[in-house]
Amino acid sequence: MRRVPPEMFRFTTGERSDLYGAVLDAFGTAGEHLETALGLDAVREGLRAVGWLAAVEDEDLHEALKQLGRWGLLEVVQNHAENYRTAEEYERRNLQYSLTRRGEAALAGVRHALEVLASTGALQTAVLEAIADRLDELCLLAGEPASADRRIFSTLRELEGHLEALVENTKAFNGELQRLLRAEGADLEVFREVKAATVAYLQEFLVNLDRRGQAVAAAVARVEVQGIAMLRERALRGAELPPVAGEDPAAGWLESRRARWAGLRSWFLPEEGARPRIEQLHDIARRAIVSLLQVLERINESRRRSSSAVQDFRELAHWFAAAPGEEDLHRLWSTAFGLGSARHAHLAHPDPELVPSSLPWSQAPPVEVSALLRTSGRTERFTRTAKVRDVAAVKAERAEQARRERDELARAWADLATDGPVRLSSFQELDTAVFARLLDLLGRAMSTLPDAMGVRRATTGDGRVEIALSSPPDSRTAVLRTERGVLAGPDYVVCITAAGGAGAFPAPRAARQEVAG
Repeated sequence: MRRVPPEMFRFTTGERSDLYGAVLDAFGTAGEHLETALGLDAVREGLRAVGWLAAVEDEDLHEALKQLGRWGLLEVVQNHAENYRTAEEYERRNLQYSLTRRGEAALAGVRHALEVLASTGALQTAVLEAIADRLDELCLLAGEPASADRRIFSTLRELEGHLEALVENTKAFNGELQRLLRAEGADLEVFREVKAATVAYLQEFLVNLDRRGQAVAAAVARVEVQGIAMLRERALRGAELPPVAGEDPAAGWLESRRARWAGLRSWFLPEEGARPRIEQLHDIARRAIVSLLQVLERINESRRRSSSAVQDFRELAHWFAAAPGEEDLHRLWSTAFGLGSARHAHLAHPDPELVPSSLPWSQAPPVEVSALLRTSGRTERFTRTAKVRDVAAVKAERAEQARRERDELARAWADLATDGPVRLSSFQELDTAVFARLLDLLGRAMSTLPDAMGVRRATTGDGRVEIALSSPPDSRTAVLRTERGVLAGPDYVVCITAAGGAGAFPAPRAARQEVAG
């Protein structure tokens, strides 16, 4: 970053900073009316025009002009074209002042800073549409003759202006949005209304944001197909830059245009692997909506309650800070959290008639206090012991259920067992439960790596059943039917056997044709 001259903004500090600023503002207003040099009387008129109504002596005004000149913001020129009748008239009208380049930059910087302080930023979908329109217009102008160079220049400058407005407004609005997310409003009603309005504003902006961003990205790609370098050269001819002494301004102008176009691409069509900034803006807006809705929920929840827990703890913290002594702190702690409350005061002796009513409480026998009273606030109650439930029926029912499950599992493995390698299509029609077992076996086999012979092997979770699966030698399709539907797939060669040898489950119900090889 280039270094700013140290005395460039010194006029903004000190006792005469207001006068210095008003003088520079008067020169800036005069420049807008194409008046570049001002004498002493013209400076006074300019001060009144910018709203400076305080009286200023000639000596103070001369000193202010001289000081601005010493800082390099004003330059002094002599007016030799006038005819002076008196020495006083010569003194007042001979010397004239004008802004230097540094003075123009300082005035522009202060004005821009004031605009930034006063602006709040905005998310404007109309700017995105305007950018897309200018890009489409550049595509059309690229095919027109050289007479359209001025229109290409103006369209390109409009495009850059819209992009700059998008960037500046987005940065300003994002800054305000982040400050709003961190803010804690004193007036909950106003605070709630602002956050609710911001949520509605963000939601409206996000409508069709993806579509608009993609439209701009497509328009950028179409312009680059036409040749962006050629369009910049034609825009340079349409700019009609004035001749200046020294370095040719065309190179700097083209470099500025390339930088602006790179900024446009970073927003909508970055290089491969990079993420467009418009998508980042989309994520920021959505996260802000979620955060604002959470804050609104907390505000609404606090309004529904008779009191806020957060406010109660803050008030309690103030009481702790204002407690005069340590005993008061303990008393306040016990009162606030109930750690020293007399929950046993309502208890009585098991037989109150044995204790005379005239006996002082300090001499009366103690009352037994249950430990449960401290933890849960309830006293122990002793009742009759409950009957022990007879679980014989439950055990029998569960044993019968386990036997049925074992039988069903044995029948399923019996239906799936093979005497050797068979085609998957040989199973034809299966029960739903058996089909689920087959799918589980096939899935386990497909998740393993084939051995040297190209066979995939797997076992069930209990290790009782093993499946060997190999790819089909042809392109046949296996069709398996169940009560719930039909499954079609490659006709694999499978071999389902007991992993522990014969007797692990019953023999297959129906013999299936073996497959050689």
